[in-house]
Amino acid sequence: MLFRSKRFSSRPDDELVIDISEEFGIRKLHFGNDDTQSAMRVNNPAELVLAYSRCVFGCLLFIEPPREMLLIGLGGGSIAKWAYGNLPQTHITCVELHQQVVNVARSMFFLPDDDARLDVITGDGAAHVCSMADGSADLIVMDAYSATGIAPPLATPDFFMACRDKLSGDGVLAVNLWGSDKRFQQYCDRLSDVFDGCFLCLPARQKGNVIAFGFKRPLGDPKWEALTARAQKLEAQYGLEFTEFVTDLARMNPHNDRKLFV
Repeated sequence: MLFRSKRFSSRPDDELVIDISEEFGIRKLHFGNDDTQSAMRVNNPAELVLAYSRCVFGCLLFIEPPREMLLIGLGGGSIAKWAYGNLPQTHITCVELHQQVVNVARSMFFLPDDDARLDVITGDGAAHVCSMADGSADLIVMDAYSATGIAPPLATPDFFMACRDKLSGDGVLAVNLWGSDKRFQQYCDRLSDVFDGCFLCLPARQKGNVIAFGFKRPLGDPKWEALTARAQKLEAQYGLEFTEFVTDLARMNPHNDRKLFV
């Protein structure tokens, strides 16, 4: 039976209300009555239950596992936990605006404590990006959503340009978008402009999420044959549906029967 097992609100002046529900072994985090922000299989906390969170790692079709990963927006910590458990060479920094979200991720969703490979910071994601050294991140994931969509400071051309500047030579920015958002095309156009057309969309097969990737370097119009071969290798290594990702890239990006145009 579905139940709301806990409700959290950090301060009287903080409008954020966090609800936790659990059904059929899946624990979910909601901001008030909003859609599911994060989901965890209780008997396998590191599994990426939501399709969009798996799509984030579709970037591995084009880059090697990152050495430095920045995650803006924590939620229940699903993306951070998967990277922590599956990418041992990756140092992960998470920036989350609300301390209560961090507390819930650790108490209810088994986010590990900080250590040599994981730093969780309570703060403003845009300000954190601006404070970073240029070229210091291999992967930046922007997953800061609320009931009203992306926080405006995290979707401006200036913010996207700051992210681009902080990426290493082979770096990638991954932005979680909602396909039905009236500003969806505007966000895509901004990203494409900032990354000089080195931009791809990967639609999730669950709900309406789309992961938009901006690449620091041109990809050279990758051929489907090479992408499929890499996908098969990655799928065997990590257990995510990389071959489906390759197929789904054809749904939203310019291509012909031989290659992607990016």
